[in-house]
Amino acid sequence: MIVENKKKKILINFKKASGLLSKIADMVENDHYCIDVMQQNLAVIGLLRSAHEMLMSNHFNTCFKSAVMAKNEKKKKQMTEEILKVINIYNK
Repeated sequence: MIVENKKKKILINFKKASGLLSKIADMVENDHYCIDVMQQNLAVIGLLRSAHEMLMSNHFNTCFKSAVMAKNEKKKKQMTEEILKVINIYNK
């Protein structure tokens, strides 16, 4: 579950990124200068990266923390594997 104050910030980033993606598509269709398109693309990447980091932080402080504190070793192992999988995808 995403903590309410983080949820708002994450949603803002996703909504900004969504709006920028539409703008980027229009820029490409209208043959805008490559550097201008790349700058907007990097802005989207930054917003998505920031949202991802907030999601990871939230997950560590809620779901993961609960799993680690529980006595269920299977759940701990599953949570650890999930985190490692997401980190590996993020780092590609």
